[in-house]
Parts: sequence; C-alpha cells; structure tokens
Amino acid sequence: MRETDEELETATEALLLASRALIAVAARSLAEVDDITLPQFRALIVLMRPTQVTVGDLAVALDIHPSTATRLCDRLEKKGLARRQPGVLPDRRIIPVGLTPKGRRLANSITDHRRRDLAVIAASMSRDDRNRVIRSLNAFAAAAGEMPGVDSFGWADSMAAASSVAGH
Repeated sequence: MRETDEELETATEALLLASRALIAVAARSLAEVDDITLPQFRALIVLMRPTQVTVGDLAVALDIHPSTATRLCDRLEKKGLARRQPGVLPDRRIIPVGLTPKGRRLANSITDHRRRDLAVIAASMSRDDRNRVIRSLNAFAAAAGEMPGVDSFGWADSMAAASSVAGH
C-alpha cells in the first residue's frame, strides 16, 4: 500500500471505531424508551423541522421509499407520536405530518439523554483531545455534507425552541 492508502485505511478504521461508540450512545438513549425504533426516532427528528413536512419529504430525508414512509407514519400515529393533517388530496405522500406534544417530548428526552452521555465522554478527554475532536468532527461533518453552523433541517432551532418551552 502507498502511504496515502495506509492513511486512508487508518482513517477509515478510526471512523468505524468512533461510529460504533456513537451508535452505542444512540442505542442506550433508545433502550430506556419502550417501543420506539431507531428509524422511528429519526422520523421524529425530521418532523421537528420548523417548516411543514409531508410524508414525501420524510421519505426523502430518511432516504426510504414513499410507501415505507407512509407505513412509518402509520406506526407513529398509532403510538400517538405524530399526526397527519389530511386535506382533500388523495395522495397520502403529500399530506403534512407533524409531531404531537407526546412525540416532541419523546424526541427531546432521547436527544437530551444522548447529549448527557456525550458530555460525560467529552469530559473524560483532555482539553487538547477535545479540541482535536471538535476540529476533526467538524471536518468530517463538512466532508459528509453537514456544514458546521448550518442546520439545513432546522433541528437546532426546533430543539432550542422545545427546550426553552420545556424549561418554562
């Protein structure tokens, strides 16, 4: 292997290791919640956008087939976590869907759990390591199309608004 191939392989292995740690944090945050799957949680996060989301939008955001998104919405509605707002259009993919207060509380609770777990991990690192992680993860997010400081889904705004409402 050339040096750049070795570096790429080393970087790939480090990212796989870090992804396992992050998945473990995500799994722990869901383990305490009865009857919610990771895809359902991902849907709740998408539905926290400050703008209207249709079932079709949800399919695109989650990179799933529209019929899968429709069934996902069916399950979320049965659990009282989301509600479709049917109109006069027969196409269920263009029906707006939003979170119920129960769904918003659940999404915030799971996210807060993850935030606490990640804070514990970050606190166990040296300041220099934390600073390197910040730079590295921001570079990784940018390479993956997630720009630091740019929230294309509006999640930070919706999470901040929900946190401020929950705090009052």
